[in-house]
Amino acid sequence: MDNSQTALVTKLPQNKLKDGYLKFYLNQQTAAILAMNHTQEAVIIPVESITAMPNMPACVFGLMNWRSRIIWAVDLPKMLNLESLENRLHQYSVIVIKVESMLLGLVVHEIKGIIKFMPEDIRSPIGQVASSLVPYLRGCVTQQEETLLVLDAQAIVNSSVIVGN
Repeated sequence: MDNSQTALVTKLPQNKLKDGYLKFYLNQQTAAILAMNHTQEAVIIPVESITAMPNMPACVFGLMNWRSRIIWAVDLPKMLNLESLENRLHQYSVIVIKVESMLLGLVVHEIKGIIKFMPEDIRSPIGQVASSLVPYLRGCVTQQEETLLVLDAQAIVNSSVIVGN
């Protein structure tokens, strides 16, 4: 970065910096986002790429290979007590997240892309969503008349549904 770029960056007021989020759909009606700082990659994989494991919670599809690492793949809508993904799918949309050293594959309905908004646009989810969703949320954001659930990656990774009680 040369000096002219440095000067431009330092002149921007802090409140004009928007945070990046990955937008996706948990099911056909429910849009959600995850902070980009926890998102490692968004991939589409064949259903056969996930190996089912016995004695796992219903929301855990199984194990998948991601960049020569074996990680758990979770049906995120089912974990959040929403409509589960269809069993007749030929491929899955997977968001690989990382919280500290933990990698996790979140299987979702559809990945839409990256959006940005101001952190102060995040509102409390209480009263706007089912109470069962609140522990997994940082809040809600309304964009273009659509309410987006702002998911908390740390709460998902540390969920008792995944790690047990």
